[in-house]
Amino acid sequence: MAAAASSWPPLSPGERSVAIEVLVHGPLSRTEIARRLGLSPGSLTRLTKPLIESGLLVEVPEAGGMAEVRQGRPSQPLDVVADSRYFVGFKITQDMVYGVVTTLRSEIVARHDRPLTTRDPGEVAALLARMTDELSRGRPGVAGIGIGVGGLVEDRAVVGESPFLGWRGVPLAALVEERTGLPVVVENDTAAFVEAETWFGAGRGLDRFVVLTIGAGIGYGLVLGGRRVPYAGDEDRGFGRHWIVDPHGPLTPDGRRGSAVSLLTIPNIRYQVRAATGHDLTWEEILAAAAAEEPMAARVTEEAGRALGTLVAQIANFVMPQKILLAGEGVGLMDVAGKVVGDAVRDNRHPQAAPVALETKVSDFHDWARGAAVLAIQVLVLGAAPA
Repeated sequence: MAAAASSWPPLSPGERSVAIEVLVHGPLSRTEIARRLGLSPGSLTRLTKPLIESGLLVEVPEAGGMAEVRQGRPSQPLDVVADSRYFVGFKITQDMVYGVVTTLRSEIVARHDRPLTTRDPGEVAALLARMTDELSRGRPGVAGIGIGVGGLVEDRAVVGESPFLGWRGVPLAALVEERTGLPVVVENDTAAFVEAETWFGAGRGLDRFVVLTIGAGIGYGLVLGGRRVPYAGDEDRGFGRHWIVDPHGPLTPDGRRGSAVSLLTIPNIRYQVRAATGHDLTWEEILAAAAAEEPMAARVTEEAGRALGTLVAQIANFVMPQKILLAGEGVGLMDVAGKVVGDAVRDNRHPQAAPVALETKVSDFHDWARGAAVLAIQVLVLGAAPA
């Protein structure tokens, strides 16, 4: 059983704001922190004192060796000690569990994956406990666990429904806490990924930011005012199935005709190629065939690229984000259909509209596990529940 690290005292709202600002953007001078948060020097001193005393924040040398001068005396920038606490994150798929350990700044320092041979909740919780022991080896400062699951998650603790796992009403957080002695937070995997990118990734410091993921399904996350907009239900329920990008598009086993799911998900792209050729190709084989200009693979991926560009343009037209991050195991589509995507984006935008800032992130399931660890950082250490 992993040993829990000692926790910092509960933070007041003001202390939490300071801690988050330094964690996400630090090291920062006291003057900069006060400016960002609209605080007086006296208020900032009052808020930072307990954070320094508890060891959450520390004074660090400033680049160039010149500390700022505050009230007649030098003041060094404040930062967090990234390796003072570690966090375990898990991403559960249909057949694998991907695990990572991160620092307080979400830097991955270890990975450990295991096949998922059973979907019995108790057995899965036992597997997560064994993996936590493995990941925690030599790291006594593990402070909490985050778990990302595809599906509906209630109160960041109970998997209300997960079609991928066949679960309904599974109290996963409690099951894992019983076996590890560590605090646990569970969340929809897309929500966790969006939180990680908002705090520590492509969306850091942005007011309006969108995450779009393509792979086994379609995921969507919206950030407004620097905070993720929560959904009443599952983060990806119905988004791709009901967003029609081509009403004359293909009819596939999953998703309405011409929907984003029908055109863009890996299972449905594989279905289209199999229906046309009689050959059951892997995603990698389809991309290689498209790159070699084999007709059916090239046609299907071109249609998918056009659908992706249309979807990106529609999102940009309505949300007006500063950036759209495209991620997921299906982003290899950009390698063979990137030009088609770009053309479709421009075709569906006003000629004088600002270009869409589309960033592609080649990610694997460890990035999703890292997202779950970020939730543990937010909820378990700073007491800052996601938006």
